[in-house]
Amino acid sequence: MKLVKSLLLGSAAGFAVVAGAQAADLPIRKAEPVAVDYVRVCSAYGSSFFYIPGTETCLRVGGRVRAEYRYVTPFDRSEDSIGFRARGRLNIDARTPTDYGTLRAYIRYEITRNTGVYNFPLAGTAANSPDVAQAFVQFGGLTAGRITSFFTNADIATQHFGTLRFDDAPDLPALAYTFAFGGGFSATVALEDNISRRNAGLPLGFLGAASGLPVGNVFPGFNFPFTQWVPAGDTAPDFVANIKYVGTWGNAQLSGAVHQIRDLGVPPTLTAAGAIVPNTGRLFNDAEYGWAISPSVQINLPFFAAGDYFWVVGTYAQGAPNYAGFAGGDNRVGNLSGDTFTATSLVADATINAFTGNLEKTDVWSIAANFTHFWAPTLRSSIFGSYANVQFGSGSSTILTTGPFAGLSVGFTDFNEIRIGGNTIWSPVAGLNLGLEVMYTRVDFDNRIPGFDLGALANAVRPAGTSDVNVWEGRLRVQRDF
Repeated sequence: MKLVKSLLLGSAAGFAVVAGAQAADLPIRKAEPVAVDYVRVCSAYGSSFFYIPGTETCLRVGGRVRAEYRYVTPFDRSEDSIGFRARGRLNIDARTPTDYGTLRAYIRYEITRNTGVYNFPLAGTAANSPDVAQAFVQFGGLTAGRITSFFTNADIATQHFGTLRFDDAPDLPALAYTFAFGGGFSATVALEDNISRRNAGLPLGFLGAASGLPVGNVFPGFNFPFTQWVPAGDTAPDFVANIKYVGTWGNAQLSGAVHQIRDLGVPPTLTAAGAIVPNTGRLFNDAEYGWAISPSVQINLPFFAAGDYFWVVGTYAQGAPNYAGFAGGDNRVGNLSGDTFTATSLVADATINAFTGNLEKTDVWSIAANFTHFWAPTLRSSIFGSYANVQFGSGSSTILTTGPFAGLSVGFTDFNEIRIGGNTIWSPVAGLNLGLEVMYTRVDFDNRIPGFDLGALANAVRPAGTSDVNVWEGRLRVQRDF
């Protein structure tokens, strides 16, 4: 048996030697090198850019997470006084050098979860709001897509959490061209979305049916005509232009805009027999054009502390209050509800003269300012404020003289508004901001007439009592940018 095992082992060893010898005679084929394209840092457009492998396009992926908690003075038991907000932001910035300049594509997507005062006027509810905040292409001087309005001075550094009355970086669709003259000077002309700037202003007291369609006289027997402007279809974009300078000391900009106001009119109310009810409905007006102008300047103040600055923005608008900071939900003051704040919670582009039926443009002027001081590189404070004056067109309000509501002032109410606030923001590490802000708002109504509580109709009357409304609000913010 041992002899058999020895023969088998010997035979195997012999085969291995022969096979090894034959293999040694064969040519050796080396493995082909694996192509590795490492991600390269792109420094041409600032930090955090990298080259997309295999291209000359530089890409930056960033975003933000914001948690915010807010308190606002309530005016009755039905209103929320606190609110919670969580907001997530993702942005992608892609840039490619070309013979004609930089080709850029940018997307910013935001998702917001609001409750309480953030979801005004739907008290006790919560809402999600996914939003393509920005999406635009830039090629040389051309900009096309959804971007911050060119009426805004985008180089002004805003640190406030609340609302001040100036054009504070609204995003909207636009088509623009920027001319760069060198030496820090530039000029831009743009066609921007009219609907994004439209303030229709429909005081609820003048809405009859639940559908929101205007009907006959809200106050039966008083024959008070409608004063709300009902917008027709959009036929012309807003025209916006600016001249700008950016230097080592700061920046300055002069902006102007033209805004179309197109009236639909109101159909008359019909009786069951099809007859027109007297003093209801009106013909439409021809299109009018509002306008706005705004100078702004920011001055760096390094002699106080590194990073300190001051800015001021003034705006005058006729028929275009959106450009003065009265935009969308920012029309209202704090959490003032319709039954407390009346029609001034919606500052309309125009009103209808109740006696002539003509379109009357709303006049607004405002001034806003901010000073920011750095106590340390990681700790800064800002004080800020704004003043605004709003005057509605003639015939937009009247005082009832007969009946159970005699003495009530019905319609749009001229007013002045002042906002003053301050905040402190701590940034213990790069990209993290922890801030607390307090703001006070006061509204003074012109020629106020004491009124009564009319329940659902109270939206159409001026508030009773004193001639002012006061609101306190505070916010706590935790924000991480990356």
